[in-house]
Amino acid sequence: MKNIAVLLSGCGVYDGAEIHESVLTLLALSKAGANYQCFAPGVEQMHVVNHLNGEINAEETRNVLQESARICRGEVLNVQSLDITEYDGLIVPGGFGAAKNLCDFAVAGSGSKVEPSVEAFIQEFALVKKPIGFMCIAPVMIPSIFKTNPIGTIGNDSGTAQAFTEMGGEHRDATVEDIIVDTHNNIVSTPAYMLANSIAEANVGIEKLVAKVLEMT
Repeated sequence: MKNIAVLLSGCGVYDGAEIHESVLTLLALSKAGANYQCFAPGVEQMHVVNHLNGEINAEETRNVLQESARICRGEVLNVQSLDITEYDGLIVPGGFGAAKNLCDFAVAGSGSKVEPSVEAFIQEFALVKKPIGFMCIAPVMIPSIFKTNPIGTIGNDSGTAQAFTEMGGEHRDATVEDIIVDTHNNIVSTPAYMLANSIAEANVGIEKLVAKVLEMT
């Protein structure tokens, strides 16, 4: 049975992991007969957003690891506890937390850097060529992790695609149902809610991504 790590970035589309993408990922893995283990960094998230009105609460702070535990019923580990020998691949759902907490793309754009513990975590999979799936905005981390002309997609947003290219990646436009596969670096990416107008639309690409990651293990 395949064991897949899932990297979360909090809980909630505006300041953490996109909940639909995260749950659909876990569901697809379970339906495929794979085991999964959620991980998250034990760092403070960039800010806290009221998801009802979109306002930032400047007085409140939250921990990414603790917030991620909400999605996976408390079954989450700190990224620093990874034993790479126990896992066959990695999947990273999106949500603005990927661009705010896992890296700082949301504020730094093409000059962004991946949070150190997250970078070390993802690189462990990359160094041993285990497949990694990125969805939604999470692919913006690809050029920082892979240095050999990595290929990926965030959909068709021209500004984000340009930043991806400026960072050293090769961007491929894609529809919500598409996956883009970089066979050299063992990367799979899909736009998910960068383009999806419904949970059903997002699920098409997510299921394809999960299936491809499992196939590549």
